[in-house]
Amino acid sequence: MESIAKDRENIPLSEQDIHFAKDTLDRIRQELTGEITGQEAVVKNLLISLACQGHVLLEGMPGLAKTLLAKSLSSALDLDFKRVQFTPDLLPADLIGTVVFNPKNGEFTTRKGPIFTGVLLADEINRAPAKVQSALLECMEERTVTIGENTFPLERPFLVLATENPIDQDGTYPLPEAQMDRFFMKVLVDYPDMDEELAILEQHGKLATGPKRIKKTATAKDVLKISSLVDRVHVEPKLKSYIVRLVRNTRPEEKTVPDLLPYVKHGASPRASLSLLKASKAKALWEGRDYVAPEDVKAVLPEILRHRILLTFEAISEDVGIESVVRIVSDATQVL
Repeated sequence: MESIAKDRENIPLSEQDIHFAKDTLDRIRQELTGEITGQEAVVKNLLISLACQGHVLLEGMPGLAKTLLAKSLSSALDLDFKRVQFTPDLLPADLIGTVVFNPKNGEFTTRKGPIFTGVLLADEINRAPAKVQSALLECMEERTVTIGENTFPLERPFLVLATENPIDQDGTYPLPEAQMDRFFMKVLVDYPDMDEELAILEQHGKLATGPKRIKKTATAKDVLKISSLVDRVHVEPKLKSYIVRLVRNTRPEEKTVPDLLPYVKHGASPRASLSLLKASKAKALWEGRDYVAPEDVKAVLPEILRHRILLTFEAISEDVGIESVVRIVSDATQVL
């Protein structure tokens, strides 16, 4: 089976394959931007993650259409959508399901939770305690759910979109590093500019009309096909080396970037290298190419690294942010 998979990866992409992927992603983006104003970069990163079947952590202030974006994406993809509001009293069973005893027949039956869906919105994920957050670990990585003695596979594509408010402190539980690392990207949702906010008023400022009905522009099979095409995008060995060196240069024990030593406590894991490779291939395919360029790697680097690097207290005290650290790593690493 492994040799068959490798043979498929070696099949060159045809123009028809590239056109299919580009056209499908463009249609989804057009449908989403018709409903979501002022978040084009967020939508683009979200669709790159979708093509790679990776989960996304959306960080931004309330009212920036994070929930609307998740709902719109599931509608455009003809996927089931479930929203779970994470709260301090949430239990793992409320998320994955539980085993229920039926007194009539004396048997236990499995009641599946909202995790069994195509798109799961984990709203304000950092408001739930660690035992609930850890319930997502198996689901996000292995795409399976264990309830009692039974393990159930999740249908693909399965996408977790988690949101968090960057300024909330009271009643929150910061995500552990193991949980953060399982998110493919961390995307910052920023305020729209003046013209975009005026457009939002025109689009959503009426009480009499409901939200725009999103057209179904792609199926689950289309998403899976795009993912298979991403695997066939060519990456030169020197670019693979470039990707690995970018990630390794975030680790202070490597001592390859002296400027980072006072500011980085822990660098990115090999999962970051894998995510960077996949995201670069997806971006290249979306732009109509069957090969990865260095610009593709640099373009997705912040979203891949910003949640995988742990800063020191000195960095925080000197107001050295994660964006600055990523920029230093990018500037210090060259394609050889």
